[in-house]
Amino acid sequence: MREGVPHFIFSSTAAVYGGAGLEPVREDARLAPESPYGLSKLMSEWMLRDAAIAHDIRYTALRYFNVAGADPKGRTGQSTPGATHLIKVACETALGKRPFMQVFGKDYPTPDGTCIRDYIHVSDLAAAHRLALQRLREGGASLVANCGYSHGYSVLEVIDSVRRAFGHDFDVRMGDRRPGDAAAVVANSDLARKEFGWTPQRDDLDQIVKDALAWERILTGKNSARS
Repeated sequence: MREGVPHFIFSSTAAVYGGAGLEPVREDARLAPESPYGLSKLMSEWMLRDAAIAHDIRYTALRYFNVAGADPKGRTGQSTPGATHLIKVACETALGKRPFMQVFGKDYPTPDGTCIRDYIHVSDLAAAHRLALQRLREGGASLVANCGYSHGYSVLEVIDSVRRAFGHDFDVRMGDRRPGDAAAVVANSDLARKEFGWTPQRDDLDQIVKDALAWERILTGKNSARS
């Protein structure tokens, strides 16, 4: 368009699907966001679609599932104050940054009654961005693609992984369901693998948690140094 940017990578979200169920969800599934966040991302996808029709641009919208972990070399990671991401909350609780954590609902139609999510390591997601842009530069058409591992873990499985990585227990309390939480959302990522040649390298919950916990320890040291 005016600034001469021919390619656009958009960070979208699995929240566009709403409650997708236990089966891996494909990009052509019904779109039914259940939150303002999911709806805003879907509206942005629509605007990109229309802009690409009206102007000489091509885009890729990557629908992120649950991005987690941290740079394996400890250079970057999530630093958001008051974060709500399960893995970060569990790591903060393990390290004593929170007195306890809550599990919201244990009566979902899943094997252990807690919600299931598809957790993708941030390093694999970064690689997907690079490959998506390379594809556009090589003439690829506009595309919407899921970014996930095509399998999920429950809340309790994630907490158990954090306990293993930390080596000690921490205070986990059961609470009521939160409005809008889907029982399960898992990606079918076949399209990204086919179109980008994307091959995840860190598809392992314990590794994701290990990297997240290592980053949380780094943040703890930085905060201690400031005080």
